[in-house]
Amino acid sequence: MTDLNTTVYYDDDADRSYIDDKTVAVLGYGSQGHAHSQNLADSGVDVIVGLREDSSSRAAAEADGLRVETPADAAAEADIVSVLVPDTVQPAVFEEIKDGLDAGDTLQFAHGFNIHYNQIRPPEDVDVTMVAPKSPGHLVRRNYEAGQGTPGLVAVYQDETGEARDEAFAYAHAIGCTRAGVIETTFREETETDLFGEQAVLCGGMTALVREGFETLVDAGYSPEMAYFECLNELKLIVDLMYEGGLSNMWDSVSDTAEYGGLTRGDRIIDEHAREQMEEVLEEVQDGTFAREWIAENQAGRPSYTQLKHAEETHEVEEVGAPLRDLFSWADEGDEAEAAEAAADD
Repeated sequence: MTDLNTTVYYDDDADRSYIDDKTVAVLGYGSQGHAHSQNLADSGVDVIVGLREDSSSRAAAEADGLRVETPADAAAEADIVSVLVPDTVQPAVFEEIKDGLDAGDTLQFAHGFNIHYNQIRPPEDVDVTMVAPKSPGHLVRRNYEAGQGTPGLVAVYQDETGEARDEAFAYAHAIGCTRAGVIETTFREETETDLFGEQAVLCGGMTALVREGFETLVDAGYSPEMAYFECLNELKLIVDLMYEGGLSNMWDSVSDTAEYGGLTRGDRIIDEHAREQMEEVLEEVQDGTFAREWIAENQAGRPSYTQLKHAEETHEVEEVGAPLRDLFSWADEGDEAEAAEAAADD
């Protein structure tokens, strides 16, 4: 096995004393917020959930046995303020809580967008860190309850106390990330790679590829149902194989015909032009073009976002997909995983 190019840190590398006697305010109770809050509480950390008075999540947090205060009150009482509300509302929430940040407190994030692009300018006398599990919140919670962990990233943007890194690792330990392994990064690296991955591959590139493949088959006279199965449904099976063992595992699991066809034709689809476009997308992330565009889009009420989202939701691949997905209502996730290799060989 090839060694990693970076160090991976585990439970033994984290000193819980840097967090055990502190109060953590978790702002938000969505995907990451509920997981962080519950994992911290189960680890014995004093937790306050910060939510608006009219938040629909208040009842859920209280039902889970957590203390709930307004974001401003929670931040004023806490030593560590973990900002886990959506990126788009973080600057407004920061304005509500900034007066409650004392010298030596920690302002913490799970994504670096607003710090990296200067939408939030933290006081100079506080630590600024990031602890970012690389998984949706429900899996962060599920893995913790199962005695397992979720890999994560840790970064320090501002170290006023000299203890920011140790405290971040202690927090990562308390939510279960160091059980699986934590990698150190920077706010810049996390933000730019995350945005690029979303746009060029995971969300933008992948959905565009599915759409174009589907339309190519339908325009050529094939049924939308067959196009859906071949260009969208089986994508999960292929991604599962890559997730489990990388590209080599996928190639080893599909038929020789599929492997030869993919190896000889794939680069004709994702060719040098696509690579050039990816480099442009990366440049727009690096120089702040995308950030400025997204910030302006939100300030304008999201007109382009709304139009594009509607077009995606009403595309034919969505119309034909809904009834087809009902055919798989009998299958749980385990059954699908076990069927992946056989289906990919068809």
